[in-house]
Amino acid sequence: MIDDWILPPLPPGACLGVVAPAGPPRPGTLAQVAPMIERLGFRARVFPGCEGPAVLDHLAASDGQRLDDLHAAFADPQVDAVIGLRGGYGCMRLLDRLDLSLLRAHPKPLIGYSDLTALHAVRQTLGQAGWHAPMPASDWHRGEAQWADALALAARLRQGLRPGDLLGTALPAQPLDRSGPVVEGPLAGGNLAVLVALMGTPFMPDLRGAVLFLEDVGEDPYKIDRLLCQLRLGGHLDTLAGVVLGSFSEAAAPEAVLADYLHPLGCPVLAGWPAGHATPHRPLPIGIRVALDVAERRLIAIAPLPST
Repeated sequence: MIDDWILPPLPPGACLGVVAPAGPPRPGTLAQVAPMIERLGFRARVFPGCEGPAVLDHLAASDGQRLDDLHAAFADPQVDAVIGLRGGYGCMRLLDRLDLSLLRAHPKPLIGYSDLTALHAVRQTLGQAGWHAPMPASDWHRGEAQWADALALAARLRQGLRPGDLLGTALPAQPLDRSGPVVEGPLAGGNLAVLVALMGTPFMPDLRGAVLFLEDVGEDPYKIDRLLCQLRLGGHLDTLAGVVLGSFSEAAAPEAVLADYLHPLGCPVLAGWPAGHATPHRPLPIGIRVALDVAERRLIAIAPLPST
């Protein structure tokens, strides 16, 4: 029965709608996207904004085009899941114009990470889940390790997600780990910088009682300090159920800063989760209720969030 599913499996030969709500594809990557999706056993529908023209150099297309594509992909009955072409920047520019009624009516999965953290945050407020996972034009084509991540995503999309399913396990014990009891809460977050940018807007997710997942790229320790300090000053760290840390890559290691902010919270912290702007990057469902077990170094799917 469909009620048994948190995220139903995609049907054989499912169609992935490819949208570019953030940055433009790098030269030569867009032509690889549909063939890669087909290699994974799916069909591709690439929406017009993926082809540009780019705006302000850092946006894949105009705000109107990117918004229209996003709405069209969710509304299209032939599209089974919506996947971001790549990250970069641009999703925040669309948030105040999203048709929430349309999104409520079409709760199909959204796949992506990085700048798409902003879209996951909005959909979580609607009780809709999505996959924090690598994207074709930013990741899949880069090498064998990234293709292995794409294969893992495809397997999870075909498998779906039921209550009690193991979401995976973290890497071996990390100095940043903080033990504690098994805790439950909504799995929220994603990219730290994007999450902090939502503060002070209507789109900042409610982190009370949440299991907060964080990752980032290219942010030196003092920048991570500033971002975490902003979350702390905003009261968003006060009542977390737990914290899961993915990769913090392409910058000096921020472990000391992370420990300084997170260990005094008194909640369990699990570091070394295989997700973020590095490999391995395995799919992680954002916007569902999970159990965090630091002793066993694992996350377990519990239930969907209530629809709003």
